Amino acid sequence: MSKNNNKHLVGALELCDLPDLELSGLEARVDTGATTSSLHVDNINDFTKGKQNWISFDIHPDAHDVHQVVKREAKVKSVRKVKSSNGTMESRYVIETDILIAEMQWRIQLTLTDRSGMKYLMLLGREAMSGKLIVDPEHEFLLTKN
Repeated sequence: MSKNNNKHLVGALELCDLPDLELSGLEARVDTGATTSSLHVDNINDFTKGKQNWISFDIHPDAHDVHQVVKREAKVKSVRKVKSSNGTMESRYVIETDILIAEMQWRIQLTLTDRSGMKYLMLLGREAMSGKLIVDPEHEFLLTKN
Protein backbone atom coordinates (compact mmCIF):
# COMPACT_ATOMS: atom_id res chain seq x y z
CA MET A 1 0.00 0.00 0.00
CA SER A 2 1.65 3.23 -1.14
CA LYS A 3 1.29 6.26 1.10
CA ASN A 4 2.10 9.93 0.67
CA ASN A 5 1.42 12.13 3.71
CA ASN A 6 -1.02 9.44 4.93
CA LYS A 7 -2.82 9.49 1.58
CA HIS A 8 -3.27 6.16 -0.14
CA LEU A 9 -2.55 5.62 -3.83
CA VAL A 10 -5.56 4.39 -5.82
CA GLY A 11 -6.09 3.56 -9.44
CA ALA A 12 -8.75 4.75 -11.88
CA LEU A 13 -11.03 1.98 -10.59
CA GLU A 14 -11.33 0.62 -7.06
CA LEU A 15 -13.71 -1.72 -5.29
CA CYS A 16 -15.63 -0.22 -2.42
CA ASP A 17 -18.35 -1.06 0.06
CA LEU A 18 -21.16 1.19 1.25
CA PRO A 19 -21.96 -0.56 4.54
CA ASP A 20 -24.80 1.82 5.53
CA LEU A 21 -26.57 0.80 2.32
CA GLU A 22 -25.58 -2.87 2.65
CA LEU A 23 -23.70 -2.75 -0.66
CA SER A 24 -20.36 -4.44 -1.18
CA GLY A 25 -17.93 -4.97 -4.02
CA LEU A 26 -19.02 -1.94 -6.05
CA GLU A 27 -16.64 -0.96 -8.84
CA ALA A 28 -16.16 2.77 -8.39
CA ARG A 29 -14.75 4.95 -11.16
CA VAL A 30 -12.28 7.30 -9.49
CA ASP A 31 -12.76 10.68 -11.15
CA THR A 32 -10.71 13.74 -10.17
CA GLY A 33 -12.73 15.77 -12.68
CA ALA A 34 -15.92 15.28 -10.67
CA THR A 35 -16.51 17.37 -7.55
CA THR A 36 -19.15 15.13 -6.02
CA SER A 37 -19.50 11.38 -5.89
CA SER A 38 -22.57 9.80 -7.41
CA LEU A 39 -24.39 6.49 -7.29
CA HIS A 40 -26.74 5.04 -9.88
CA VAL A 41 -30.25 4.49 -8.52
CA ASP A 42 -33.76 4.14 -9.90
CA ASN A 43 -37.26 4.89 -8.61
CA ILE A 44 -36.43 7.59 -6.07
CA ASN A 45 -39.36 8.35 -3.76
CA ASP A 46 -39.24 10.95 -1.01
CA PHE A 47 -41.08 10.57 2.30
CA THR A 48 -41.01 11.89 5.85
CA LYS A 49 -39.74 9.83 8.76
CA GLY A 50 -40.31 11.63 12.02
CA LYS A 51 -39.67 15.24 11.00
CA GLN A 52 -36.85 14.41 8.60
CA ASN A 53 -36.81 14.03 4.82
CA TRP A 54 -35.92 10.54 3.61
CA ILE A 55 -35.83 8.83 0.24
CA SER A 56 -36.22 5.26 -0.89
CA PHE A 57 -34.60 4.04 -4.08
CA ASP A 58 -33.74 0.94 -6.06
CA ILE A 59 -30.18 -0.07 -6.81
CA HIS A 60 -28.60 -2.84 -8.84
CA PRO A 61 -25.88 -4.17 -6.51
CA ASP A 62 -24.33 -6.35 -9.22
CA ALA A 63 -23.37 -4.42 -12.36
CA HIS A 64 -23.24 -7.69 -14.27
CA ASP A 65 -26.83 -8.65 -13.35
CA VAL A 66 -29.19 -5.75 -14.03
CA HIS A 67 -32.19 -7.89 -13.06
CA GLN A 68 -31.07 -7.98 -9.42
CA VAL A 69 -32.60 -5.02 -7.61
CA VAL A 70 -32.63 -4.06 -3.92
CA LYS A 71 -34.56 -1.25 -2.25
CA ARG A 72 -32.71 1.03 0.15
CA GLU A 73 -33.58 4.09 2.25
CA ALA A 74 -31.48 7.03 3.38
CA LYS A 75 -31.95 10.35 5.12
CA VAL A 76 -31.70 13.30 2.75
CA LYS A 77 -28.72 15.55 3.55
CA SER A 78 -29.63 18.14 0.90
CA VAL A 79 -30.65 18.66 -2.70
CA ARG A 80 -27.84 19.97 -4.89
CA LYS A 81 -27.59 21.36 -8.40
CA VAL A 82 -24.98 19.27 -10.23
CA LYS A 83 -23.64 19.50 -13.76
CA SER A 84 -24.04 16.04 -15.29
CA SER A 85 -21.53 14.38 -17.58
CA ASN A 86 -23.41 15.72 -20.61
CA GLY A 87 -23.14 19.29 -19.28
CA THR A 88 -26.75 19.84 -18.18
CA MET A 89 -27.64 21.04 -14.68
CA GLU A 90 -29.86 18.76 -12.63
CA SER A 91 -31.13 18.64 -9.06
CA ARG A 92 -29.96 15.58 -7.15
CA TYR A 93 -30.64 14.23 -3.70
CA VAL A 94 -27.52 14.10 -1.51
CA ILE A 95 -27.08 11.48 1.18
CA GLU A 96 -24.26 10.82 3.63
CA THR A 97 -22.90 7.32 3.99
CA ASP A 98 -19.76 5.51 5.02
CA ILE A 99 -17.42 4.21 2.32
CA LEU A 100 -15.00 1.36 2.87
CA ILE A 101 -12.00 0.94 0.54
CA ALA A 102 -9.44 -1.68 1.51
CA GLU A 103 -9.42 -1.26 5.31
CA MET A 104 -10.13 2.48 5.33
CA GLN A 105 -13.58 3.76 6.23
CA TRP A 106 -14.84 7.35 6.24
CA ARG A 107 -18.00 9.40 5.69
CA ILE A 108 -18.80 10.77 2.22
CA GLN A 109 -21.62 12.57 0.47
CA LEU A 110 -23.22 10.86 -2.52
CA THR A 111 -25.58 12.31 -5.08
CA LEU A 112 -28.16 9.88 -6.40
CA THR A 113 -28.86 9.88 -10.12
CA ASP A 114 -29.56 7.78 -13.19
CA ARG A 115 -26.14 6.55 -14.37
CA SER A 116 -27.62 3.76 -16.51
CA GLY A 117 -25.82 5.15 -19.56
CA MET A 118 -22.50 4.93 -17.73
CA LYS A 119 -20.26 1.89 -17.38
CA TYR A 120 -19.89 2.10 -13.57
CA LEU A 121 -22.61 2.35 -10.93
CA MET A 122 -20.53 4.65 -8.75
CA LEU A 123 -18.33 7.65 -9.38
CA LEU A 124 -15.91 8.68 -6.63
CA GLY A 125 -15.34 12.45 -6.83
CA ARG A 126 -12.80 14.88 -5.37
CA GLU A 127 -14.77 15.79 -2.23
CA ALA A 128 -14.79 12.15 -1.10
CA MET A 129 -11.08 11.68 -1.86
CA SER A 130 -9.82 14.91 -0.28
CA GLY A 131 -7.16 14.25 2.33
CA LYS A 132 -7.43 10.48 1.85
CA LEU A 133 -6.43 9.40 -1.64
CA ILE A 134 -4.00 10.15 -4.46
CA VAL A 135 -4.94 8.90 -7.93
CA ASP A 136 -2.69 7.21 -10.47
CA PRO A 137 -4.97 6.98 -13.53
CA GLU A 138 -2.53 4.66 -15.31
CA HIS A 139 -3.54 1.79 -13.02
CA GLU A 140 -6.68 0.10 -11.68
CA PHE A 141 -7.41 -1.62 -8.36
CA LEU A 142 -4.21 -0.59 -6.56
CA LEU A 143 -5.80 -1.01 -3.12
CA THR A 144 -8.34 -3.68 -3.95
CA LYS A 145 -8.35 -6.79 -6.09
CA ASN A 146 -10.97 -7.25 -8.73
